[in-house]
Amino acid sequence: MATTLPSSDTPAKPVHILFVGAGAVGCFYASRLHHPSHNIYTSLTARSNYAAIAASGVSLQTHSFGNYTFEPYAVFPSTSAAVPSSSALPSTNPAPSRTPPKDGWDYIIVTTKALPDRTDDAALISPLVSAKSCIVLIQNGVGVEEPYRARFPRNPIVSAVTVISAEQIRNGVIRQNRWTRISLGPYGNGLGAPSSSADESSEVVRRGHECMEQLAQWWTQYGGIRDAETHTELELQTIRWHKLCINAAFNPTAVLSGGRGNADQLTNPELREHITGIMREIWDAAPKVLGKPFPEGLATPERIIRSTERNAGARPSMLLDWEAGRPMELEVILGNPVRIARRAGVEMPRLQSLYALLKSMQAVREDREKKEKGKL
Repeated sequence: MATTLPSSDTPAKPVHILFVGAGAVGCFYASRLHHPSHNIYTSLTARSNYAAIAASGVSLQTHSFGNYTFEPYAVFPSTSAAVPSSSALPSTNPAPSRTPPKDGWDYIIVTTKALPDRTDDAALISPLVSAKSCIVLIQNGVGVEEPYRARFPRNPIVSAVTVISAEQIRNGVIRQNRWTRISLGPYGNGLGAPSSSADESSEVVRRGHECMEQLAQWWTQYGGIRDAETHTELELQTIRWHKLCINAAFNPTAVLSGGRGNADQLTNPELREHITGIMREIWDAAPKVLGKPFPEGLATPERIIRSTERNAGARPSMLLDWEAGRPMELEVILGNPVRIARRAGVEMPRLQSLYALLKSMQAVREDREKKEKGKL
């Protein structure tokens, strides 16, 4: 599935890349893409960790590259502060560490949690996007690209899936435990979606393909990430659906089972059967959605389960969000797959049940919290 990377010299003009989101994944991949000696500059937007990163950069403790400090070109306390020519906009508090590039952002890489039921992230980044900008989405789930394509019909979009174990152990300090894989693919109008102009659509995909190849080259040649892989649109969407076998099975079950981690879930016979059933439902539905079966090389549900059993102690992000009272990524991991499959004439009753239960749990808790606040 991966293609051979082209050779490329250092860019003649400075390339400015903005990561929207300074969590563990964003900071790690941004640090491997920042190469001032090669005219490639990476910046971050940060929230709660802004002060720490602006003062001291990002401290990384990595399994793959040792310990080092990443000092971004610029750090912004919000997306509005990162808007080029933002001197015309109201001043922000705190102030950014540096002004945005006057010529705009070449790449805008979104690594925030995908919560389309809470925020319109495509609208949020809209002031950052110019005609030359390529939008890169490093987010979980399926269907994450659709809002961006609707808002930016002429901009190249690259969709990305990561396999990495990383965490922010305190503000501005990232620990990468294992894995570095990032899979990239251009995004047109979605598989099977009609296009208003075939020529325009093919040009957008062509530009997306070029941007994808360039990013993979930089991550590999300069950043040392050996498993930055490039794919076609169909291949990348296949990878997204395959990753659902993990995310849609273990994440919701961790919450509904009372807080069990991934490996712990598999020690319970009933939960093990439940997990296997979810994976099989995705395995059977995805080929009908994608129009072709999963490639033979992808891990089967049985292989995923065996691998998960060896990763004791892992607690999925959805469980951490639930325990912290944060919104969960229910739409992109559960709701979107159910709706997309239904459009293809396929029902996914197990995923639909998980979606309905967790959506209700979240709504009930939020209503209760609102009522409690109202009493104060």
